[in-house]
Amino acid sequence: MNEERLELIAPAALRALPAAVYMTDAAGRITFYNEAAANLWGHRPELGEGQWCGSWRLRRPDGTLMPLDECPMAVALKTQKPIRGAEAIAERPDGTRVPFLAYPTPLFDVTGGMVGAVNLLIDIGDRMESERSQHLLAAIVESSDDAIISKDLDSIVRSWNRSAELLFGYGAAEMIGQSITRIIPHNLLSEETEILRRIRAGEQVEHYDTIRRRKDGSLVDVSITVSPVRDKRGQIVGASKIARDVGERRRLQERQGLILREMNHRIRNLFALAGGLVTLTARHAETPEEMASSIRERMAALSRAHELTLPRLTPDGDTTVQPTSLAALLRTIVLPYLNGGMAERVVLDGPEVEVGGSAVTSVALLLHEIATNAAKYGSLSSPFGRVNVEWQTVGDELRLTWREEGGPAITGEPESTGFGSSLVEATVTGQFGGHISRTWRAQGLIVDLRVLLDRLIK
Repeated sequence: MNEERLELIAPAALRALPAAVYMTDAAGRITFYNEAAANLWGHRPELGEGQWCGSWRLRRPDGTLMPLDECPMAVALKTQKPIRGAEAIAERPDGTRVPFLAYPTPLFDVTGGMVGAVNLLIDIGDRMESERSQHLLAAIVESSDDAIISKDLDSIVRSWNRSAELLFGYGAAEMIGQSITRIIPHNLLSEETEILRRIRAGEQVEHYDTIRRRKDGSLVDVSITVSPVRDKRGQIVGASKIARDVGERRRLQERQGLILREMNHRIRNLFALAGGLVTLTARHAETPEEMASSIRERMAALSRAHELTLPRLTPDGDTTVQPTSLAALLRTIVLPYLNGGMAERVVLDGPEVEVGGSAVTSVALLLHEIATNAAKYGSLSSPFGRVNVEWQTVGDELRLTWREEGGPAITGEPESTGFGSSLVEATVTGQFGGHISRTWRAQGLIVDLRVLLDRLIK
């Protein structure tokens, strides 16, 4: 093929290329460019006028402006040497920027004289975007709070992020190249077989709760999701696994269950107690009104007492059953009868004694019956009456004395006892394994009470 024929064919071939190609003479003036080059530049420079490069503006990879006489084509012409893969950015007239790689190659005639150059421009925008996406994805995976792991179809770990290290205790260097079964308890190895079967079938394994083993041998509750990983041809080559520590969630659920059981227990007790109060009060009440009033007062006393002991959540989410103290129960029960505060009418003196569990209900009822009697017939029925309550612990006993003064004069012991007195007696002797006695003085009643300390917290 002669040279004239080659000169005719070469531009036609270059025009048909999908890659950007342009040519210059020895002085760097553009003598040819194809459609792909015009698209990359974003405009069509005049042949013979544009020099070295057809870009409207050139920038270095760092974004700073690049003088045209420093562009890859200019350097290749000056040095008369080809340049391979010089990176630059073409800025179009509309402001968009296209990163590219330049491959300028000087052309020589048969005598060795340089007659020009041809330059191939490779648009790497898509590649750089892909790399940015990959870097972003890698950063997301690495910074995720969830353990993110990839493995092949033979269960060999291929990637292991920072959260996986924190969750399972193994570093990436210890796990990559090793079998994922390293963190699976022996009795759960069948899970991995089933997971791989589903992954090979193209299925995604949705969240399921299971157990994995840490490096130190401890077990951790996790929720796991597993998805197929495909190559460029769409073939399944592995799996990605996301594991989340759900131990705290399970502990919270257990705490919630404890609260619900505690509430259920309390409600059952209160219903049983309410039923008993209605039955026993009905036996002693002479009128429906008296019965209703007595039940209301007793239930109100129980309500006030139970407010002191409702379970509470601590700042870290744990539940605590609130015990109360004997002094707090006394103040709560007596206060409604004082019309404006305890002032100096009720004096409490004794050490801290804890009351908890079902004993709260019984102690509240016991104190309520004694206080009610004082409000109806004793010192609290008089504006000048006083009550002194003293208690101490002696061995395994609580000894309490309720002493009334300043109330209506007492002429002697009542001829009969009512339901309240019977309830107090039964509670003290039956539930608390104790003893109660009453002294009917003219100046006021004295109640001496002894109960076992360990019964007050059951």
